[in-house]
Amino acid sequence: METMFSHLHSSAWAITVLLFIIAFFLIKGGKAKAGKILHMILRLFFVIMLVSGIYLLFALWGFAAMYAVKGLLAIALIGLMEVILTRTKKGTLNNAGVLWGAFIIILIIVPLMGFRVISF
Repeated sequence: METMFSHLHSSAWAITVLLFIIAFFLIKGGKAKAGKILHMILRLFFVIMLVSGIYLLFALWGFAAMYAVKGLLAIALIGLMEVILTRTKKGTLNNAGVLWGAFIIILIIVPLMGFRVISF
């Protein structure tokens, strides 16, 4: 069962990042309806990712501190995705460099923690 949730979680992450990038370029390109549909599908993957991550945190890793930090960073990453897409849609993405920089840094750190390249 843990393997299933582990594969579900990592697959959901990959699909989430892909959907985020596609939704961003659709919204930026003026295709608001397609961007909105992908944004809704992206939110479904956020839920799948959170549920599988919480299951793995409690059942598999026994609430290890490193994975709790990874979870908090993942929630921050989800928040950044939402802020970037919403502000792009509204046309109020003023500090885009800061948001994209934080997004890229956290996007690199979270999988490295998940695959135990970074540990403490």
